Amino acid sequence: MLSVLRHPAYRRLFTAQVLALAGTGLATVALSLLAYDLAGADASAVLGTALAIKMVAYVAIAPLIGAVADRIPRRALLVSTDLIRATAALALPLVTEVWHVYALILLLQAASAAFTPAFQATIPDVLPDERDYTRALSLSRLAYDLENLFSPALAAALLAFLPYGALFTGTATGFLASGALVASALLPAPAPVERAGGVFTRAAFGTRLFLATPRLRALLALELVVAAAGAMVLVNTVVLVREVLGRPTGDVALAFGAYGAGSMAVALCLPRILDRVGDRALMLLGAFLATAVLALLPLGLSIAPGPWSWPALLTAWCAVGAATSAVLTPGGRLLRRSAARTDLPAAFAARFSLAHACWLLTYPLAGWTAAHAGLGVAAGALSGVALLAAVAAVRLWPRTDPDELEHVHPELAPDHPHLRGAARRHAHDFRIDSLHPRWPGPGLTERPRRGRTAA
Repeated sequence: MLSVLRHPAYRRLFTAQVLALAGTGLATVALSLLAYDLAGADASAVLGTALAIKMVAYVAIAPLIGAVADRIPRRALLVSTDLIRATAALALPLVTEVWHVYALILLLQAASAAFTPAFQATIPDVLPDERDYTRALSLSRLAYDLENLFSPALAAALLAFLPYGALFTGTATGFLASGALVASALLPAPAPVERAGGVFTRAAFGTRLFLATPRLRALLALELVVAAAGAMVLVNTVVLVREVLGRPTGDVALAFGAYGAGSMAVALCLPRILDRVGDRALMLLGAFLATAVLALLPLGLSIAPGPWSWPALLTAWCAVGAATSAVLTPGGRLLRRSAARTDLPAAFAARFSLAHACWLLTYPLAGWTAAHAGLGVAAGALSGVALLAAVAAVRLWPRTDPDELEHVHPELAPDHPHLRGAARRHAHDFRIDSLHPRWPGPGLTERPRRGRTAA
């Protein structure tokens, strides 16, 4: 997997990602302490509102940025958003009112909503070989997992010697270092794309691409499975460990560590697995594994806790981490197959926005249901959502999913440049664009000359 780091541009981009994620992890801890300083017992309400602002920024802003990303030099876009994030982080310890926190969080997360999809869309161009790109996806997943594991530990070590405000300085340093590395990398320029309509029409294209492409509709359903399982872990772990099992505070971190360890294990093995197993088979397996763990939780919670409970929870969270990694990591490969190079920024922005819309649904479902009806009911409700989404993914994603599809163009003149002397009924790598606004119907079957079986 590490062989992909031999590419100089990708090596700089991956290091930038790691540094930015480390800074984000420090900010998460520092923001909690800042909220407590400003609001005391109401700190959870402040943090909840800040999280809601983050999700709204992700859902609303990412598609708009994706609509214009092809018109902005990639390096300028990535570096400028890193500078904005660093500025917001440096300003956070200076605030004196809660609304100041909300305004700065909105600024920081809006910049992240611009940075992340543009960064993700750059990697396929930097690494055109599919095997290299798969390794890069696994490394990216690994970076996120390491951030979840090590950033809290780094924050705890720094807080032993420094006030929490210094963590925001560490956050800004991470973003500035990320910007410097991106600035030093040689990045391919985005090819301009001509698309009718204004910014909002172009912003909607990424969503239309998802809804018109069968494998991407399935990917959206799988994102909902991940959001259901992840929300149960992220929202209710502290209650499970402290209240249900009566474990010490430090075991909360161990439970999250088990979740991250499962995800890391799959990320490390994924390039070899995908050499033998198709994306569809692996991602659907991960979705049903996550659903099964959620479905078993109410049974475990209905039994009085015993010596088996703590190992069982660690095993369950490890399995959920492995399952979600199996779903999330290959997703970039689906986008790369499904969008033209010029449309990749819009496709990644749409995925970023739609995936966070799923979390915006499951976060309150996990928290409010657990608070008012109990953890077992919350797990049951989330498993129901996950099961419906997993079944939908099976139905939406054809078992045979070739790149090349036969289709017709009755609307085009015989001398149209797209036909290039071919018949109106022809075949090529099919992607949704201005000339192909709809997926070919079942009456127009795909040619078997070149393609792949998803399962």
